[in-house]
Amino acid sequence: MSFKIVHGDITKMSTDAVVNAANSRLLAGAGVCGAIFRAAGYDDLQCECLRKAPCPTGQAVLTGAYDLKAKYIIHTVGPVWNGGESGEEQALYSCYANSLALAAKVKCRSISFPLISAGIFGYPKEQALAVAQKAIDDFLSGHDMDVYLVLFDGR
Repeated sequence: MSFKIVHGDITKMSTDAVVNAANSRLLAGAGVCGAIFRAAGYDDLQCECLRKAPCPTGQAVLTGAYDLKAKYIIHTVGPVWNGGESGEEQALYSCYANSLALAAKVKCRSISFPLISAGIFGYPKEQALAVAQKAIDDFLSGHDMDVYLVLFDGR
């Protein structure tokens, strides 16, 4: 069981599951979401996502990974930052906790996360990182899985 922060491209990770920072309609978007859809194969992934939408904030949905190296994509909808007084921390924690629980349910041994909600949803990066670390550490205290937090390095 391990937790590592790495810099790179989440679409290149060879983990059992890759987590997509999704929107509630599970539509291809910008940022991490757009990159995952492009790398996985837009049409097939979008078709499966449309059958499983909507996904409420803090929840997680499993799809195939198509052209990614992973076995699964776990789509989770992070909170939009609203100043921190609207339950954002609890919702963000739930994104990680529910994604990890879903990965464990399908017997994943490894998972890669982006820094959820820290892009276009506006969550302050340092605060988002602290929530991610807490949720992952809490999960790893009772489970055995390799967890990666993949920070995009822009290369």
